[in-house]
Amino acid sequence: MIIYNVTVSVEESITNDWLNWMQIEHIPEVMACGIFTNAQINRVITEADSNNTFAIAYTCLTLKDLHQYQTKFSARLQEKHIERYGDKAVAFRTVMEVLKEF
Repeated sequence: MIIYNVTVSVEESITNDWLNWMQIEHIPEVMACGIFTNAQINRVITEADSNNTFAIAYTCLTLKDLHQYQTKFSARLQEKHIERYGDKAVAFRTVMEVLKEF
């Protein structure tokens, strides 16, 4: 199983709008691509952070599935995010492979 994690640092002034848009529009649109089996949105908690960093974890079965998402869908969906929020919501992405669940 593969986890595609998108971590986003959001300016405080847009946090509520961003969270709403992610839950109502963006994450459902990503899930509608038919690649991911699950998605969750998490708040990153650290002493140094202002509670405005979030990690969205999308789960798919294989790296091939993730590659299909990246080549067919991700550029358009990322552009929509950038058009709406610009540098007020800065994202970076990581890919993880689940080796074993306990």
